[in-house]
Amino acid sequence: MNILSSTPTPRYELHCHLDGSVRPGTVADLAREQGIVLNRPVEELVVAPANCDSLTTFLTYIDTPLQVLQTPDALTRAARELVEDWDADGVVHGEVRFAPQLHGREGMTLDEAVQAVAEGLAAGRETTSVRTGLLLCCLRHQNPDESLAVAETALRQREHVAGLDLAGDEKRFTARSHRAAFDLAHAGGLPCTAHAGEAAGPESMWEAIDILGVRRIGHGVRCTTDPALLDRLRADRIALEMCPTSNVQTGAVPTLAEHPAARLLADGLPVTISTDTRTTSATNLNREFDALRHSTGWHADQEALAQKNAARAVFAAPSEPSTA
Repeated sequence: MNILSSTPTPRYELHCHLDGSVRPGTVADLAREQGIVLNRPVEELVVAPANCDSLTTFLTYIDTPLQVLQTPDALTRAARELVEDWDADGVVHGEVRFAPQLHGREGMTLDEAVQAVAEGLAAGRETTSVRTGLLLCCLRHQNPDESLAVAETALRQREHVAGLDLAGDEKRFTARSHRAAFDLAHAGGLPCTAHAGEAAGPESMWEAIDILGVRRIGHGVRCTTDPALLDRLRADRIALEMCPTSNVQTGAVPTLAEHPAARLLADGLPVTISTDTRTTSATNLNREFDALRHSTGWHADQEALAQKNAARAVFAAPSEPSTA
């Protein structure tokens, strides 16, 4: 999905999932190459409706991209094209995250999956001015030993990996059972983030901060009801990776007009804006900021402040120094 846009300031994207950002045409190409028959037009399979009934429903639109991203070549292509899409969107630093343990259906190892994505990011950097970061995702519903294996992979691949994330169902699975993976990451100097405050309330954010020791929170839209949490986020400069369109699609926020990004930014919190899933949400950063302008009166100064917050919060692998 290569959508051109003119941007007034350099942009930073901190929260973007690879499997939710594969171009629809690429999904169709890869399916043909791999002999996978798509039972509906590709857009119907990979682009979610404006309002899903839950995060669970939203995630079903990532099933088909995951199905075709089971070879190193497919991962490399998807990562390269994402960098090209960032470049068209005015992004100067983009961070992509994925769960390498979900790409082993054909025998690909965790290390091979990471190396394939890193190769694609490097190819994209060669033809653009975009700097990149790669984050690996542990998953809440999986056994903690699998999360530990992901963290170990991240440290083995530290040349390419910029951070560790925890994703998955916040309502049904706690973060604390994955603490060992995050302790290992911290011991190896790897910065961490976690999805929290999206499907679950402020307690999921406290857990991410106090148990996992994260420096950023993915989404975090449910923090507004806890004044003590707001004070903690502000004092420790814990960046909020907010994704307005996705937040409405998953039901984390009822409407764009009710999205808390503008209020939290005005209250001194380090709000940042990302797309989450460029294909699943049919969006890019230009569209996200347009939506905020039209729905909440977001203005250029707020966009500039959000970009400044994001620049301060970037993660970078040793081979990819920060642009901040």
